[in-house]
Amino acid sequence: MIRIYQYGEVASGEIFSRMKPETDVASVVSEIIADVAANGDRALYEYTERFDRAVLKSLTVSREEIAEAAASADPEFLRILEKAAANIRKFHERQKRNSFIISEERGIVTGQKVIPLERVGLYVPGGTAAYPSTVLMDAIPAKIAGCGEIVMTTPPRADGTVDPAILAAASVAGVDRIFKIGGAQAIAALAFGTETVPRVDKIVGPGNAFVAEAKKQVFGRVSIDMIAGPSEILIVADGKTDPAVAAADLLSQAEHDRMASAVLVTDSAGFASSVSAEIEKQIPLLERAEIARASIDANGKIIVADSIERAIGIANEIAPEHLELCLDNPFDYLDEVWNAGSVFMGRHCPEALGDYYAGPNHTLPTGGTARFSSPLSVDDFVKKMQYTYYTADALNAVAEDVAFFARKEGLTAHARSALIRTEKTK
Repeated sequence: MIRIYQYGEVASGEIFSRMKPETDVASVVSEIIADVAANGDRALYEYTERFDRAVLKSLTVSREEIAEAAASADPEFLRILEKAAANIRKFHERQKRNSFIISEERGIVTGQKVIPLERVGLYVPGGTAAYPSTVLMDAIPAKIAGCGEIVMTTPPRADGTVDPAILAAASVAGVDRIFKIGGAQAIAALAFGTETVPRVDKIVGPGNAFVAEAKKQVFGRVSIDMIAGPSEILIVADGKTDPAVAAADLLSQAEHDRMASAVLVTDSAGFASSVSAEIEKQIPLLERAEIARASIDANGKIIVADSIERAIGIANEIAPEHLELCLDNPFDYLDEVWNAGSVFMGRHCPEALGDYYAGPNHTLPTGGTARFSSPLSVDDFVKKMQYTYYTADALNAVAEDVAFFARKEGLTAHARSALIRTEKTK
């Protein structure tokens, strides 16, 4: 049963405390990465057979497999995929950055070029559940950014096929190549390249503890989006909220993972008790009841605060991945929220809208990192390059200033590199 606390009974740093994995993830992942780096495709086939119970003839998803999945997909699902993709495109198109040039002073030009990454890798989970939504959320911003090639990896099923919903989403989103690889070995393949899998410039997408650790270990060889942990939701709600609604939203995250955290902060003790009772009613109705039960019992919390303002203060302290403001006038509070991955406003905005349909990205910072990082966006798929141009006259006008600054840092060669040009032009 979910535990109920009064404000102050649990430290803010422990609100999203979670069960710790028993396996030494870091050492296991390190061995897998080294094996894939050294042995390429052979290691990938072996790990796929060991972990996914799939014996593959090819690591590549063929164009025929993709076409077949799209053709056999439920037409209603395809309609919804297309609508969701349109919403995601509409939102992310507004994130595009432009190059700029500054030439306000005579003889001086400075500027910045925005350049799309050449090749990016998407990791799409496929273990206890398949996530076609992740395909849309990760691939569409990369397309908008103008990336040259989008490569996707996802674990195969035991029969060697990939979930057709994932392939249908990849077709809608415009993924270029897909490989039947999961886990840390997929991250290693994308980072180092193998005989079949091309090396990428950046890896994005969520995954389990092994995937997260692998991304951490390959960072520097490639870029990554973030180190994502188990899913989190914090709901701020007053006593006018329907307890059944609050319970359903908490369970929508609890069903993700036994290590997920679902927390409610309210100013009503009576509402807190009602939500607790409603959670107990709803868990047995879920297909993933066992996972939701483990998450709620280990990590779920309800905190009773003395005001909604205090509840929002708690949200800012812990910086949740998902924040719901189940209040009548949520925009009155939005300026008070500064630490959250994505905010869901009002009584008619479940977090599930963000997962699938509304348009904002669902790849979000977790573990308190929303204090300093942002949701996945078009910015993640571009890099910026700066440039500078000075004429001889423009350099002559500032060379002494540059040299003076350089000498202050004890770097006399820097100073000379500026002055020598002026000497030659005199």
